[in-house]
Amino acid sequence: MSTTESQPTAAHDTARAEPPGAPGTDQAVNEALEDYTLRFAPRSYRRWTPTVVATTALGGIAYMADFSIGAGIGLAHGTGNALVAIAVAAVVIFVTGLPLAYYAARYNIDLDLITRGSGFGYYGSVLTSVIFASFTFIFFALEGSIMAQGLKLGLGLPLWLGYLVSTLMVIPLVIYGMKALSTLQVWTTPVWLLLMVAPLVYLVATDPGTVDRFLSYAGTDGDGGINTASVLLGAGVCLSLIAQIGEQIDYLRFMPPKTAANRRAWWTAVLTAGPGWVVLGALKQAIGVFLAVHILAEVGPAAAPEPIQQFRGAFDAMMPSWLVVPLAVVLVVISQIKINVTNAYSGSLAWTNSFTRVTGHYPGRMVFVLVNLGFALVLMEADMFSFLNDILGFYSNCAIAWVVTVATDILINKYLLKLSPHAPEFRRGMLHAVNPVGVVAFVSASGLSIAMYFHLLGDALQPYSPVAAAVIAFVLTPLMALITKGRYYLRRTDDGIAEPLLDADGNPSAATYDCHVCEQPYERPDLTACQAHQAVVCSLCLSTDRAGDHVLPAQPSTI
Repeated sequence: MSTTESQPTAAHDTARAEPPGAPGTDQAVNEALEDYTLRFAPRSYRRWTPTVVATTALGGIAYMADFSIGAGIGLAHGTGNALVAIAVAAVVIFVTGLPLAYYAARYNIDLDLITRGSGFGYYGSVLTSVIFASFTFIFFALEGSIMAQGLKLGLGLPLWLGYLVSTLMVIPLVIYGMKALSTLQVWTTPVWLLLMVAPLVYLVATDPGTVDRFLSYAGTDGDGGINTASVLLGAGVCLSLIAQIGEQIDYLRFMPPKTAANRRAWWTAVLTAGPGWVVLGALKQAIGVFLAVHILAEVGPAAAPEPIQQFRGAFDAMMPSWLVVPLAVVLVVISQIKINVTNAYSGSLAWTNSFTRVTGHYPGRMVFVLVNLGFALVLMEADMFSFLNDILGFYSNCAIAWVVTVATDILINKYLLKLSPHAPEFRRGMLHAVNPVGVVAFVSASGLSIAMYFHLLGDALQPYSPVAAAVIAFVLTPLMALITKGRYYLRRTDDGIAEPLLDADGNPSAATYDCHVCEQPYERPDLTACQAHQAVVCSLCLSTDRAGDHVLPAQPSTI
């Protein structure tokens, strides 16, 4: 469609009768359920304050896996190595998470949509969506295992039944997306913080010797000193959590527009709930080491990494014995509900994104809630908790390569080299199918680091696999942009609509148009002109257009 053709006009009606819809898009009409799964989150839906969005996002990191991860590293390598490993990983996660969180909050899109326009292309980012979806069910399984341990201790439920209970109970909570999750996270966070912090403060205040024992613990594989290999092995496990920024972004995309009036609150929310999640995460990992050392003599090294055992030992020091187990179970259950609704929610978004692009069919987000839970339940029944660090160490190589590639594209290719378009693009027709910049960097970084992790390049290099993943991704991303001269980012520079994408404050435009396919109103960033009609079409109808009848043709030059 030429830019000289007549332009579509803005629609002012906000309610419609039941739309005929395009094949495969009817399920998406009720966005209260679908929660803008494949879309830009419109301003009309984003009615929460920055504080509520941040609290909701931070509520999702109430998971107990940090305690297990920290305990596993500390017991193996000693407290000193564990603390340094945790700190190194936290710095990497914060630095790479900042540009991603900013883009999500500023432009109101999730990490998959950011990835599409930041070096991967429309279909190229399917690979990373699957990586992220895997993250959500791996950690759902981990958290569900921890909850099942609590239910076994408190209620005597066999583990297999506890796994099933922990899986099924999140389904009613995750159905309504952000509207339900914001309420859940805001109301449960104070109780969770009180139950987690109170016993730690009591232990340190009443028994200072626990701190000395914690700091001097050498670990089963260590000698008490700081060892580079041990630090990097530990950091590799911690860096498996780098993909957590994707779950934070699934909430941050609902931030209100940034204005002069809310600038301070807006930035505070983005920093604390975006990359800032890792500060609390690192503290929990260090606490996990502390509690594991505290209870080690009582429960042994096999049970010490279990959070239910850690907090039972902590509560036992400060309250009557009859109250210890119930409170420990309450803490574990609250934590697992808070994080696993997020895991189920984010996983459903990632799977739906991938499936819809590959098949051209939109089955609805709830289908993939069940798919994600099914994968998680299989992992739990396979006792993944017993080989936790091995799974996370392997997975971290893929996660690091992906997140570092996208963060580098934003920081260097967009802002420094200016070869990547500044505003993120995610719509079909506007992007090339595959962009070699991100795909080559990601595949190379993850492939080589995985080979190192499995000792294929020698035992001496094995601990350095996470470092290799980060360095290779960081170097190859701008190098590929320079080699390709940035010509594979955009298939078109003009989407056929005269209205600017951004308003005067740099926020996504709130101008509304009707999609002529599904006959629903959408805000400007979610639409392009249609190739076959003098009208506009929404991003989901473009995704489900198997014949490509509505997709704009490529322009001769996109540089």
